[in-house]
Amino acid sequence: MSSSESLLIRRARIVLPNGEFMVGDVLIRDRLIQEVAPEIAGTIVTKEIDAQGLTLLPGVIDPQVHFREPGLEHKEDLFTASCACAKGGVTSFLEMPNTRPLTTTQAALDDKLQRAASKCVVNYGFFIGATAEVLPDLLTAQPTCGIKVFMGSMHGQLLVDQDTVLETIFAQGDRLIAVHAEDQERINQRRQEFAGIHDPAIHSQIQDNQAALLATQKALNLSKKYQRRLHILHMSTAEEAELLRQDKPSWVTAEVTPQHLLLNSSAYQDIGTLAQMNPPLRSPHDNEVLWQALRDGVIDFIATDHAPHTLAEKAQEYPNTPSGMPGVETSLPLMLTAAMQGKCTVAQVANWMSYAVAQGYKIPNKGAIAPGYDADLVLVDLDNYSPVRREDLLTKCGWSPFEGWNLTGWPVITIVGGQIVYEQNRVNTDVRGQALTFSS
Repeated sequence: MSSSESLLIRRARIVLPNGEFMVGDVLIRDRLIQEVAPEIAGTIVTKEIDAQGLTLLPGVIDPQVHFREPGLEHKEDLFTASCACAKGGVTSFLEMPNTRPLTTTQAALDDKLQRAASKCVVNYGFFIGATAEVLPDLLTAQPTCGIKVFMGSMHGQLLVDQDTVLETIFAQGDRLIAVHAEDQERINQRRQEFAGIHDPAIHSQIQDNQAALLATQKALNLSKKYQRRLHILHMSTAEEAELLRQDKPSWVTAEVTPQHLLLNSSAYQDIGTLAQMNPPLRSPHDNEVLWQALRDGVIDFIATDHAPHTLAEKAQEYPNTPSGMPGVETSLPLMLTAAMQGKCTVAQVANWMSYAVAQGYKIPNKGAIAPGYDADLVLVDLDNYSPVRREDLLTKCGWSPFEGWNLTGWPVITIVGGQIVYEQNRVNTDVRGQALTFSS
């Protein structure tokens, strides 16, 4: 958006920072929200949007995605993924380091930032990956949202399952550590125990609740020992939620995915290996405990863990199938549909998917509809329902575990930096997002 461009959104149902709603107008200039009021009159703008009947939310910040570039672009790339984000109301993302090459150095981080600047239609940030050899750039690489530690469910350089290495990582520096918390030793033992079984449902038994709990306990203990900022990625079990309910220091946060709230191990019967992810889907009881922990603030926000694989890859026989599923296009409608069903409120969804993420990762000027905040916004339709259809998806992998689900809250217009990036089922591929910044 150039300095001469401006945008006025009229008659929207606006989610305010205090969680209340107001029908009114939002004026945007120079990429920023200038004014929010019941009516803004006498202002000359470049473009107006009549948003009557639509709900205006802060743009979603998805704090855990795997967009596969560089090195695995047959599954997804930064352009296709960011277009899928725009369609799903995701205006910013934080991407993980398990690409090829791995994002473990300043040079690899710089390469991703350059790629994103040329390709991404939404805003972007990247994690730096920890390895068994603690590389110097882990503490100095900039800009990064934090350090990603794979405690399990990983092979190669990014697997950090040795206590001495974990201790070293937690003891040095002060940047946020985000952990994939599964205990590799237990996973290895149970893989041997269940060897030869090709039913993908066994995945949830191999990487069981105990494997998750053991690793989360270990990370929490190290965080407390060193007073180190810790974020627990994609929490999946009732046991972990209850652990944090009893013992959660102020510097610890946690997230949950829509699939761990809305799917459970029964999904293997319906969609087979498309339900396979790490950590795995759990029981209906886990679903309910996670929902309660989210509503109570034990779990702080929502991420998708968008991790696409091709249908051909997923069609292999378990355990040769890769774990992961796409999610950026469906996360907001899934959560808003849950809100319409009474599981939460629309204001809570806005908090969990925008403001709380910005607070957790210290991303300035994001996540709220208020003067001075970046104009990253999404207008959604809460009055109509339509199904998730494979042919509508923009993710390169071309499938969703939620195919056929009838959802409301689909984005009608997505705005990034004051520019309309998605409207009338089309992405404006001329828009470019910006690199996110992270305050200390």
